[in-house]
Amino acid sequence: MTFRYPIAIKPGTKTRAFSVVVPDLPGCFSAADDSIDQAIELAKEAIELWIETALDRNEAIPHPSNIADLQKKRECKGWVWALVEIDPALLSNAIERVNITLPKRILAKLDKTAKAQGTTRSGLIAELALRA
Repeated sequence: MTFRYPIAIKPGTKTRAFSVVVPDLPGCFSAADDSIDQAIELAKEAIELWIETALDRNEAIPHPSNIADLQKKRECKGWVWALVEIDPALLSNAIERVNITLPKRILAKLDKTAKAQGTTRSGLIAELALRA
C-alpha cells in the first residue's frame, strides 16, 4: 500500500518562492525558488521529516485525505495541487530481522560500546543510524 499525500502549491513569481503546504500534516510546509518540480521534491523531503519526527515522538501519522475534499478549502483557493508518494516503510516501526556482514574488530567495538551503554548490538546500530 502506498501513501500519497496531497500538497497545495502557491505559485511563485520572479520575486516570490513557490509555497507548499501539506494539509494533512499540521505544521508541514516547504518552499522552492526555482520550479514547481523543485517545490514538489522539497515537499516530499518535508513530509518524510515530519513523519520521522512524529514517529520519534510516538505520535500518530494521519492518513492522506481525498484531494477533492481539500481543494474545497477556502484558504487554498487558486493553489496548484499535487500528490506526493511516500514509501510505506517510512511509516512502519515494525521490527525486521536483517543479516549484515562486518569485520570482527568492528563487531567487538559495537558489542563493547553497546554493553557500556546498557543496550544491544541492534539497539546501538539503530541509534547510530538515526543519528546519521
